[in-house]
Amino acid sequence: MAKDLFHDAVRNALIKDGWQITEDPLFLKIGGVELYIDLGAEKLIAAERNNEKIAVEIKSFINPSSLTDFHLAMGQFLNYRVALKVGDPERKLFLAVPDTAYRAFFQKEFARMVIAEYQPEILVYDIENEVIVTWKI
Repeated sequence: MAKDLFHDAVRNALIKDGWQITEDPLFLKIGGVELYIDLGAEKLIAAERNNEKIAVEIKSFINPSSLTDFHLAMGQFLNYRVALKVGDPERKLFLAVPDTAYRAFFQKEFARMVIAEYQPEILVYDIENEVIVTWKI
């Protein structure tokens, strides 16, 4: 499997944020199909003494058409969300997008309409500093 261009930046950002990478990639076999989500991670929540588990699908948004990147990202996200419901229901799926794409494309009315309809969890990351800018839950 080819890694996304910014795979390592997001991986490093998660580690800086206190996450332990448990799978790289996270493999699921559901309904006769093999799926590879970019990262699986866990974070110990001290107050609850319980593990919070996430899966992260990383997108670069570097193609000339942001709309094409958005279509691909949302389609993949929705497929993975269904697979996780069956194969790993305790894990919350996040779509990781660079802060530049989030500011430039995700604020457009169409993107906001799609996000409102499908309610993806979004992790916004800074490519250069390898940090998480915000979690949109």
